[in-house]
Amino acid sequence: MVSIQDRIVVITGASSGIGASCAKMFAQEGASLILAARRKEKLEAVAAELRAAYDSKVYLLEMDVSDRNLVASSFASLPKFWREVDILVNNAGLSRGMDKLQSGDIQNWEEMIDTNVKGLLYVTRSLLPGMVERNQGHIINIGSIAGHQTYPGGNVYCATKAAVRALTEGLKLDLFGTPIRVTSVDPGTVETDFSQVRFRGDTEKAKQVYQGMNPLTPDDIAEIVVFCATRPANVNLSEILVLATDQSSATMINRRS
Repeated sequence: MVSIQDRIVVITGASSGIGASCAKMFAQEGASLILAARRKEKLEAVAAELRAAYDSKVYLLEMDVSDRNLVASSFASLPKFWREVDILVNNAGLSRGMDKLQSGDIQNWEEMIDTNVKGLLYVTRSLLPGMVERNQGHIINIGSIAGHQTYPGGNVYCATKAAVRALTEGLKLDLFGTPIRVTSVDPGTVETDFSQVRFRGDTEKAKQVYQGMNPLTPDDIAEIVVFCATRPANVNLSEILVLATDQSSATMINRRS
C-alpha cells in the first residue's frame, strides 16, 4: 500500500452516498480533500465530520458539474495550496426515471447526459492538463454495471454509463506514455439515495430496489476506490466490476421474503 498522506484528492458528488464515503476513506489515509457538490449544507456537514474525526484539510466547492463555466472557474480559482491535484474521483452522477424510450421525459435525458457524461468531461478537462504537466496523477471514474449491461427502463442511463466506460478506456489511450493512471470502478446495486433521486422522492419505489437483498454500501465502494489509489505506481487497475453477493447481473438479484 502506497501512502497518500497529504495528496490532494478531488471528489465530486461528495455530499452523500459513495462520494461522502470516499471522502471519509481518503481522510483516514491523511489525504487533503477538495469536495464538490451542489448541496452546500450537506457538504459542510461532511467537512465538519472529517475535520473533527481526522483533522483533515478540506476545501469545499459548491458546484454543479453540468455547469461548464462554473466548473472551469471553480478549479481555475483554487488557492495555490490546492492547485496540484493528485487524484480525481469523478463520482457525481444520477438517474432519472425508468420510462421506455418512446415515452421518455426529455428533461430527464438532459439531466443524465449533462451530469453523467458532460459533467465528468468538464471536471476531467479542468484538472487533467495539470496532471500531464506534472507527469503524475490518477483519474478514478465511478461507472456502473449499467455501463456493461442494459436493462429494461434503463435506456439513457445505461447509455451514459456505457459512455463513462468508453471515455475511461479512451483516456487511458490518450495518456499512453505518461505515468497517469485511469480507473473505472463499476458498482452494481448500492444502497444510497440513488433510487430516491431516480424516482424523485418516491420512498416506496426506492425501497423496493433494495427489498429482500443485502446490497452494497457506499463504504464498500469507497474502500475499493482507495485501494485503487494506493497501489504501487506500476499498477493500474483499469476496471473493477463489483456486485453484491445477492446480484448476478443487472437484472438478476436474489431477493428473500
